[in-house]
Amino acid sequence: MLHRRILFWIFITLLLMPASATLADDYLEARQHLVTVIEQDVRATSLYLDKEVLDPRVMAAIARVPRHEFVPAGQRPHAYANRPLPIGHGQTISQPYLVALMSDLIKPQPDDRVLELGTGSGYQAAILAELTGQVYSMEIIEALGSEAAERLSRLGYDNVTTRIGDGYYGWEEHAPFDAIVVTAAASHVPPPLVAQLKPGGRMVIPVGSRFLTQQLVLIEKDPGGQLITRQILPVKFVPLTGEHD
Repeated sequence: MLHRRILFWIFITLLLMPASATLADDYLEARQHLVTVIEQDVRATSLYLDKEVLDPRVMAAIARVPRHEFVPAGQRPHAYANRPLPIGHGQTISQPYLVALMSDLIKPQPDDRVLELGTGSGYQAAILAELTGQVYSMEIIEALGSEAAERLSRLGYDNVTTRIGDGYYGWEEHAPFDAIVVTAAASHVPPPLVAQLKPGGRMVIPVGSRFLTQQLVLIEKDPGGQLITRQILPVKFVPLTGEHD
C-alpha cells in the first residue's frame, strides 16, 4: 500500500510538471530509476530503520529535483548513481539514499523552518525546500556556498536562504528550528544546535571521526526540552570543520 502511495506521489509530481520541462529533461528516466534504487536500499536496511519505505513526499522530491544540476559538468554522467560524488574543495554531494533518509527522519512538514549545515552544492537544501516552508543553509567554504546560492536561485528555490559561516554555532537569529539537518560528521553533537532546536523538533547528524565508525544519529527534543537520541545506522561523511575543532 505504501509503495503504491509513493508511485502515486511520483505520478502527481510528473503530471504537474510543465510539458516543455518534461520533454526537455533528458534525466527524467534516470531520476525515476534512482527512486527505485533508493527504495531497494531502504528495504535492505529496514532492520536499522524499523521501516521498509520512506515518506512518499520525500521520494517524490527525489524524483523531482535535478541532481545533475548540483554536480560538476564532468560528473553529470554519474549524477543519478546512488553514491556520493566529488564537488571540489575536498567535499562531496551525499549519496541520494542518505539524502532521502535524512529528509525522512526529520518528518518534514510544509510550514517547517529547517536549518541545514553543510550546503555543499545545494542538493540537500533543494530537497528540503520541496518539503518544508523555509530552509536556512550554512556552508563554511565560501566558494561552495556562493556557487550553491547562485544555483538554488537560478533553479527557483526562493525559500532557501544561504550563509557562509561555521555551522557548529548554528544560525541563532533564525532559531528556533523545527528541524536541523547536518551533512558533515561531528565528533559530538554541538550544544548550540541543541539549543536552537525547537521543543518537539528533530535533528539528524552524523557523529564520529573521519577515521572511526560514524553513526547517523536522530535527536528528538520533547515538549519539556529533554533529548531522546537514537543511532540509526553506520555512515561515512566528510568532517564538520571550523574553529571549534
